[in-house]
Parts: sequence; C-alpha cells; structure tokens
Amino acid sequence: MSFTVAEPAPQRLNRSELAVPCSRVELFEKAAMGAADVIFLDLEDAVAPDDKERARRNCVEALNTMDWRGKTVSLRINGLDTHWMYRDVIDVLEQAVDKLDLIMIPKAGTAADIYALDMLVTQIETATRAKKRIGFEMIIETALGMQNVDAIAGASKRNESLHFGVADYAASTKAKTVNIGGPHPQYGVLTDKDAAGKRDYFWGDVWHYAISRMVVAARAHGLRPIDGPFGDFSDAEGFRAQANRAAVLGCEGKWAIHPLAGRTRQRGVRPQRRGDSQGQARPRRDAQGAERGQGRRRARRQADRQRLDQAGAGAPPDGGASGSPGGVDPASARAVFRSARRRARRSPSISNRAERSLICACDFRGDAASVPAWGCVAC
Repeated sequence: MSFTVAEPAPQRLNRSELAVPCSRVELFEKAAMGAADVIFLDLEDAVAPDDKERARRNCVEALNTMDWRGKTVSLRINGLDTHWMYRDVIDVLEQAVDKLDLIMIPKAGTAADIYALDMLVTQIETATRAKKRIGFEMIIETALGMQNVDAIAGASKRNESLHFGVADYAASTKAKTVNIGGPHPQYGVLTDKDAAGKRDYFWGDVWHYAISRMVVAARAHGLRPIDGPFGDFSDAEGFRAQANRAAVLGCEGKWAIHPLAGRTRQRGVRPQRRGDSQGQARPRRDAQGAERGQGRRRARRQADRQRLDQAGAGAPPDGGASGSPGGVDPASARAVFRSARRRARRSPSISNRAERSLICACDFRGDAASVPAWGCVAC
C-alpha cells in the first residue's frame, strides 16, 4: 500500500439528498419533517432569475428560524460565472452564522474555482467569528469539470463530496439523451449470430465511464461520491436499476426527482439487511397502491422491446441488407427511439424543472421498490 493516504472527509450520512427551491417556502417544513440525510437549499436552477434576491432572503430566514431536526443542511449557490454567486455566499453566511453545514458548488470546472470560494468563505468565517467550518460539495457536470476532477477533488480541505450532474454533463459533452440519467436505446451492442442467424441487442450504460471516473477521484481524496438524478420519476424499475448500478460502482447516495411534494403518499421502506445477496431493499407497501399507474408504462416498455425483438428476428442472414447494423429494422428502431423521446418530453422534470425540482434519493414517491440498494428510507 502507498505511503500516501487520503485524509477522509468528515463522516456524514449522504444516502439521500433532498433539494428545496428557496423560492418555495411552503416546502421548507415538509423537507425538515422528512427523513432525507441531507437537505440542500437551492438558489440555482430551481429559482428563476427575477426571484433570486427573494429566494436568498427566504433562505436566510429559514436557516435562522426553522428546526431542521439535526439534518445536514447545504446551500446550492449560483455558478461562479454569474453575478449572483458572491451575494449568495456573503448574505447567507453573514446573516445566518453557524446555521449552514455545506455549500454545493455547481459546474465546478477547475481547482481555482474551489480555491476562490474557499478564500471568500474563510474570510467571512473569520469576520463573523463563526464556530462551524463549512464543507464543500462539488457538482461535476461539465466536460471541463470531468477533465479536472482530480484537481477539483483535492483543491480544498473543505471538500466533502463529488456529485454527478448528469443533465448538464450531457449538454456539455453533446451526448444524446432521451431521459435524464437514463440509458439510450442507441447505445448498445449486438451479439454474434446464433444457429438461426438471430442476433440479440443489449443496451449499455452510457454514464458508466463518467460515474466511475468521478468515484475514483472522490475515493482517492477521501470524499463521498454521489450519483445524479434519474429524470423519469414515473419509471420506478428504471430508477431502481440506475440506483443499484451507482451503488455497485461505489456511490454512497443518489439524487432522485419527483414532480410535486405530496403528490402521492409516502411509502415506508426498511434499509437493506446486511448480507443480502440480491442487494434488494425490503419494502412495506400496499400492493394495489404500488401497482397503480405502473401498468401502462410497463406495457409501453414491453412493446418497445417486442418491436426490437421482432425487427431482429426478421433480419436478413447477412446482417446488413436491411440498411442497419445487424439487420435491425431502422423503422422499428426509430419507433422505439421516438417513443422514449416522447415520454422524456412529457416528463415535468424536463419541461418545467424550475417548478418541479424537489430532489432526494429516498422519497421517490413512486413504487417503493425504487429505493436504492444502499437502503435509503422514505422521506
């Protein structure tokens, strides 16, 4: 083992991360009453430009007056490239001394970004004689940030966690997506032909490299790696699959998106038992409630799979005469892609993120089986 040993960040439960837009004060008490490990008060994407100042005042008042019931409280500031960021930091830290645990830095691109914020926070803590040292969470959501992820992870003693911001990362790298944080039907591999000349098509994990790269940087510097959101909140099976793969790759927690607070009743979920070979959480749920609203979505996914299977079964023996790799019918592949794209466009998490951006890993408010494998409880 190397003589160089990373100093671990302060230990905090970070299985679930609940975002509360500071422009929506009615959500503060619900967030405090929930069971999420970390709450972050959001001044960035969830707040419209004209509402930034009011949201900042709401944040200060909530920090000073509310009982957060022992939860870790973080603040997502605006980007360093905006004129709102410095006021986010100065106003909140000076007017709510020792009320904040963490600052979340969006679109971290270089180590200098972290250094600049560290300098400002240190000066404020000294001037206000703060007793609590604020930690940093960095969102890796640009190509520049991923390129410099090692330097970012080691840029400050305040650093505690790295988060994968999949939506903005996809935009930065110009990756094709049909659902935030989900797979893509065109990202897959074909098997060799079987005896009958048939070839199977398997979808791949388009985010595997990015998450693995972030996990390595985080662990090498003693930080917590946290996976980003899964946009199709109605797809409980898909959410659980993505959450499980993030846990397998080494993430300690995951964001999840639900459209509106209180849209459905909470479902109690017990944490995963040690030694569970299947890595499954054990939910307590009402059978009819768990199935409600899921039948049509499962039927659509099954129809997509059947169309691809039928296209493959009808492929010409040479695997290419139909004009697509392996003989998969282009019309069927396009139909599957369009179906997935329509579902993504209907998702409120995409069409109206500013109003529907409450995030956590355990209060998914869909099927209780969507709880990640690391055992989050319901918010």
